[in-house]
Amino acid sequence: MLRFLVRRLLSAIPVLAVVSVVTFLIIWIVPGDVTAEIAGPDATPAQIVRLRQELGLERPLLERAMVWYGHLLHGDLGRSYLLNRSVAAAVIERLPVTLSLVALGLLLSVVMGMLLGILAAVRHNTWIDQAATSVALLGLSVPDFWFGLLLIVFFGVQLHWLPTGGFVPLTRDPVGWLRSMTLPSLTLAFTQMGVLARMTRSSMLDVLGQDYIRTARAKGMQAWVVIFRHALLNALIPIVTMVGILTGVLLGGAVVVESVFSLPGVGRLIIGAIQRRDFPIIQGGLLITAATFVFVNIAVDILYGWLDPRVRDDR
Repeated sequence: MLRFLVRRLLSAIPVLAVVSVVTFLIIWIVPGDVTAEIAGPDATPAQIVRLRQELGLERPLLERAMVWYGHLLHGDLGRSYLLNRSVAAAVIERLPVTLSLVALGLLLSVVMGMLLGILAAVRHNTWIDQAATSVALLGLSVPDFWFGLLLIVFFGVQLHWLPTGGFVPLTRDPVGWLRSMTLPSLTLAFTQMGVLARMTRSSMLDVLGQDYIRTARAKGMQAWVVIFRHALLNALIPIVTMVGILTGVLLGGAVVVESVFSLPGVGRLIIGAIQRRDFPIIQGGLLITAATFVFVNIAVDILYGWLDPRVRDDR
């Protein structure tokens, strides 16, 4: 298992390297000038030229890249042009919001998706199967921003049950944190649970048709024991793989959900930086987000190998 873990960690290095190169090139090729945002509308051309020289924007692209990678090797993501603080501090400050949203959204999508998939597989070709499949298809079809607005109108504006925006830190008020994250995480989870529900249904149907399941039923085992102890455990491998993929999708969807619910997360920070051409924030935010996704997938691979030792041995 240790060799398997080391191989997976080493494989993350070229992935992050490619992400950093692509991010750097795309950002510096796009049009726009951050100096206009910093200097303000009344700045003279001479002031803008001087500011560009101070920020190093007049240097050749290759030289800027070497400087940025040199700082990156020392753990320095640079300094924000507009926030006047280090990129790492700005991103890490907002990272708990995004991680809370993604973690709770992933938990809800896994629970709802697997329950729908199991229910559809156990009641195959019945109205329950059709209903569960329809709910899963609805989740795949509804845009997350539209579903979020519906939740805000219904639970926040009309019923006044939950707040419609803002974030309460978990360490300060756990109940307030849960209330502030309920609607955003439901929005994020509902639009992705359909993928997991369909995967669970398909995997469970394959397992429920196996001979050992029929043997377990013939021995008189209770239905829930057959479904959850024998069938579900053997159907988990493709489901676990899908969870790793969904994590990346949820990280991307968090950008939209944070904007809808006014959450001060990394997604909103990156969107604001894109609008104002704050390139260090964009680079650092995307790199940290990519690293989070890579290490989550490594954790999924470890779980995958633990569930099926044959996969671990092959790798």
